[in-house]
Amino acid sequence: MVEKVITLENIPLLDFLGPGNENIRHVAAAFPQSKIVSRGNEIRIQGRAPEILRINDLLNMLLQHFHRFGHITPENIQEYIALEGAPFEENLKNDVIIYGNKGLVVKPKSANQRKLVDASFKNDLVFALGPAGTGKTYIAVALAVRALKNREVKRIIITRPAVEAGENLGFLPGDLQEKLDPYLRPIYDALSDMVPAEKLKFYQETRVIEIAPLAYMRGRTLHDAFVLLDEAQNTTSEQIKMFLTRMGPNSKVIITGDQTQVDLPKRQKSGLREALHVLKDVKGIGIVNLSGKDVIRHKLVKSIIEAYEKNESQKVTEKDEHKRPKGKDEGGA
Repeated sequence: MVEKVITLENIPLLDFLGPGNENIRHVAAAFPQSKIVSRGNEIRIQGRAPEILRINDLLNMLLQHFHRFGHITPENIQEYIALEGAPFEENLKNDVIIYGNKGLVVKPKSANQRKLVDASFKNDLVFALGPAGTGKTYIAVALAVRALKNREVKRIIITRPAVEAGENLGFLPGDLQEKLDPYLRPIYDALSDMVPAEKLKFYQETRVIEIAPLAYMRGRTLHDAFVLLDEAQNTTSEQIKMFLTRMGPNSKVIITGDQTQVDLPKRQKSGLREALHVLKDVKGIGIVNLSGKDVIRHKLVKSIIEAYEKNESQKVTEKDEHKRPKGKDEGGA
């Protein structure tokens, strides 16, 4: 048996260890062959050397996470445990996607966001699926800006289907682009975090960065470009097929969507769902599923998403029970 002591310095112990040392108990549960005890600002680990090294790597990752985000949750612990004990430095060395404005460092903040980054490096086409707030669009924009800065592509093209989310764009003032600008605001906000204002203006004027409705993609070949299709759940089958066949030489594509928030008219099938079914066996396509655990907005957003998911599951169950034929009473005719 080997013992290692980790001393926590200049860290709010309650925030890091959790109420009643809850976070340390989660770590201990993942390594039943070792003994992990927290006393004061010390964490004592007893066990075999190989497992102690894994625990040490895990605690270092959690400390790094705490210094970055100011909190630790049981979900964070499970995400880092899922990294299967790879060395701490190996997991973090490629974390930085880009350095943005005013010292902003853009990194994946969850295991699934990291999977999205890895999938983009390995595939020319990636589907990033998940609810609002999981960072899928933000990470995709960061990857596009990174590729442009590294001269891997010559331009960035970001597009969305012009589908109203319960609102009527026709009543807004201005031309089509002016009507769509507020709808595209999340894209502009992400770019503003990552590209200086004057350079962003220049890029847009010279069409190095182009933000346009999906209809503008028809008939084009998108080559030497990093292309992002956002809100793809609101595409029709024809639209997403049209978009997918625009890919040209040296192009990277990320398609993001939330299959639980389709704003298409009733009885209109989502093109995203069909594309995922049709392309499921095609090699060279990455599919990354994000969930409520990846939500990085206000903590209430995660609870709201979970409540809606629970409600939808109950509706499906009730619908199935309603359709189920009622059995005859025993002994009846």
